[in-house]
Amino acid sequence: MSLKRRDFLFLFSASFTTVAVGSCQESKKLPLISSSSPPKSPPSLPFKPIKGPLPNASDLLNQAHLSESTNLVSVPSVSNQIQAYSTYQVVDDLVLPEGFTYDVIASWGDPVGNSRFGYNNDYVSFVPTGENEGFLTVNFEYISPGIWFETYSQVIGKPLSLKKIQSLTQNQKINAFALPEKDVLRQEIVQLSQEGLIDLGMGVISIQRQADGRWVRTYSPNDRRITGLSGWKDQHYLKATGPAVAIFRKKGKGYNDPFGEKIIGTFSNCAGGTTPWGTVLSAEENFQSYVPEAVYPDGSAYEPGETPFVLDEMEGLGNVFGLAGNKYGWIVEVDPTNPQDYGTKHTWLGRYRHEAVGVRVEAGQPLAFYSGCDRLSGHLYKFVSKNTVKNAQDKKNSQLLSEGMLYAAQFNPDGTGRWIPLKADTTVNPDLPNVHAGGVISLPQRPDGGNFVAKTNEDIQRFKQRFKTLGNLYTGNPEEQQGAILIDAHLAASAVGATCTARPEDIEVGPDGSLFIAFTSGEANAETGGPNLQIFKHPSQEKPYQYGWVMRLVEEGNVPQAMTFRWQMFATGGEVAEGGLGFSNPDNLAVDGAGNLWMVTDISTSKHNQPVTQGRLDQNQQPLEGKDLLGVYGNNSVWFLPTSGDAAGQAFLFAIGPMESEMTGPFFTPDQKTLFMAAQHPGELHRTRQNMATKTLQFALQTTEGEEFMQTRQVPVGSNWPTKKPNDPPKPSVVAIRRINSQPLVEKRNPV
Repeated sequence: MSLKRRDFLFLFSASFTTVAVGSCQESKKLPLISSSSPPKSPPSLPFKPIKGPLPNASDLLNQAHLSESTNLVSVPSVSNQIQAYSTYQVVDDLVLPEGFTYDVIASWGDPVGNSRFGYNNDYVSFVPTGENEGFLTVNFEYISPGIWFETYSQVIGKPLSLKKIQSLTQNQKINAFALPEKDVLRQEIVQLSQEGLIDLGMGVISIQRQADGRWVRTYSPNDRRITGLSGWKDQHYLKATGPAVAIFRKKGKGYNDPFGEKIIGTFSNCAGGTTPWGTVLSAEENFQSYVPEAVYPDGSAYEPGETPFVLDEMEGLGNVFGLAGNKYGWIVEVDPTNPQDYGTKHTWLGRYRHEAVGVRVEAGQPLAFYSGCDRLSGHLYKFVSKNTVKNAQDKKNSQLLSEGMLYAAQFNPDGTGRWIPLKADTTVNPDLPNVHAGGVISLPQRPDGGNFVAKTNEDIQRFKQRFKTLGNLYTGNPEEQQGAILIDAHLAASAVGATCTARPEDIEVGPDGSLFIAFTSGEANAETGGPNLQIFKHPSQEKPYQYGWVMRLVEEGNVPQAMTFRWQMFATGGEVAEGGLGFSNPDNLAVDGAGNLWMVTDISTSKHNQPVTQGRLDQNQQPLEGKDLLGVYGNNSVWFLPTSGDAAGQAFLFAIGPMESEMTGPFFTPDQKTLFMAAQHPGELHRTRQNMATKTLQFALQTTEGEEFMQTRQVPVGSNWPTKKPNDPPKPSVVAIRRINSQPLVEKRNPV
């Protein structure tokens, strides 16, 4: 499919002009949105919210005011919630509102170029090349071992040597990299690791919209896979820009692979972003599952044996290939229209557990790219380019990512904050351990590499006495030292006082230039550190909070290069009776053409539909809280949050995902007629649903006013999605959601 440049610019400007240009025309002091109370009358919504498994904010609307003209489904009133929710049936399907449908575009194992569609698809990006055609770029994040092992031969059509590896390893950790080349176990691990890494990375597929609104694949010559092993045999190496390239080129203190600045593959590709010039940004997240994360003060990697191969978890897949850990954990840029492009890792954007990237591009201003580190204690980051944008749609803007500065956010309890530069002369000043959930903070270990855990105020004082600036923690000439800081960004940010946050998973730039940031969970971690409890806390007290938030952040002066900002929690997870909006663990975000926010949830699979006892007490008669209550939320779901009007900051349920899945990567077409999404890991816990098995479970719920009652819930055991046929294997898949009548999902707001 050839790129029609004029059509591309026209189509893309429809969805990006407000981000690239409009925010310059806003006032310098933007008001923050408050979501302290529900709307007093039924709002006008673009769909009829579906009924979820537990009472939520929709039920607070006065049922007497509901009518057909309000375009709102008849939800239970507070007074009859107990009757309405006393029974509930979970469905192994993507459940949508009345008038909507979905089409499956691609599933795990489908052909893509000379390879296959990968596993656990996450971010989805659509780059149009004409009015009804374009490229989908899809991330493939990780392997769910149990269901992948069970269904691999059925879906892919060839067996795995699991029993042979099990007999040779006894499920022990194996440093396969250290085994002789002709060793039988090494050869078997090479084959299995290769299949796993093929199912990770990125994929580009061409699609076209039919007259009836359905999207179908067109199998363009541009269709291709970028896998975890691209370059290993096919010479399709990934490239890199920025200071860390100097580390890749030299022989450092630690481990060096033989490829110099060339990089083998990409994996752990979670969410991402799309630029106005038509490239896709893919975020390498939990790379530490496959290669060592820790580095030495010069930025060089730890030995591959530090992350050994583990069969049961499908971890350490990079071990046997000798992949250097410092080359993973970056943002990867790919042009889907260029079949020769296999990705560039921009090291100025920092190496950490990236979840996504928010893009702010405005003519006459520098680029600003925002990303979060998805771990308890992870930081929020911003890259600002040295040079400015001339034309937001110019592909030369990619060159701006090669020079600039990376900053980490410091949040203050009064709703203000600042950006701290990660450079050699920045002062070392970490937060004290006692402000964090878990009571610890991880910092760079010196003179060795890696990290140590500070547990007391005295630990921090000794650290500050030894090291005055980041330049005292990292070695090399100025370029190499900057590269080492970027490679070790998480620990460097902790050292200079960046705020430890609550798993920042996605960042979207709104039409007015403000940021929406999903913080998934604020639980404690006594081993590696948790979020700052002065910022990320329970709605009514300063203690860890499991259910997450969506924050709105406004840059000072509303310019991308600002060094200070204001912040406020826009939406809070949790049950309504406890101060939440009825969802839990917000994850990927999308902003529609009217400026509304769409959000998907990321509840751990092991907690889906887990029963909650009557009285909400554990076996010791102590109140249940946190993870022990996640089962009430059922399957992962999709929510609609208006950003203006009476319902601003409220949450309305749009969709519920298949069994044990996670809905990911929401992305709208410029005409707003299609919402692309991916369903990740259906059947991850109970695997293939056998003979339509269902179990009956009990849940102690609360009304929105806090009155407890019991719900009987019918729950499928495992999944057969997307075919929904008895005993069919569940497969991660990408879908196109649309209205049956082919009208837009929302009406676009006119550009500012």
